[in-house]
Amino acid sequence: MGQCGITSSKTVLVFLNLIFWVEDEVNHSIQKVYNEYNGTNADASSRAIDYVQRQLHCCGIHTYSDWMNTRWFNEFQNNSVPVSCCKPNVSNCTGSLARPGDLYPEGCEALVVKKLKEIMMYVIWAALTFAAIQVFGMLSACVVLCRRSRDPAYELLMTGGTYA
Repeated sequence: MGQCGITSSKTVLVFLNLIFWVEDEVNHSIQKVYNEYNGTNADASSRAIDYVQRQLHCCGIHTYSDWMNTRWFNEFQNNSVPVSCCKPNVSNCTGSLARPGDLYPEGCEALVVKKLKEIMMYVIWAALTFAAIQVFGMLSACVVLCRRSRDPAYELLMTGGTYA
């Protein structure tokens, strides 16, 4: 029981450390994925970026202007961002930078980090709850052991030098 409590305490510390590590790793990874974007539905990283931008209502890494630094933007040279940056209530949005009001103004990096931190907090709370249950179990076992030594109903029966 004691080892389990120590292990879950270490687990909580590991997850707390991961929360701070997440920000640095997300920044590096998101930059890489945005540079690999090619706008096709067949490409997994392109689908992932479009999905994240639609679900989190964001565009680019920090802002929609981040798309101007990507290989996709330079290759197509159409002065637009992916259509997944368009706000859903805007009709006929093409992602054109000439109409920035049609695009999500907030970047995705901060929102992704925020979502990951929320998930990590749920994991930490689950680990803390598990640790609290283990502590309660240890206390219950101690109470039973303490009562056993004083209660004659718990005396061991011995027959022929062995326990019955």
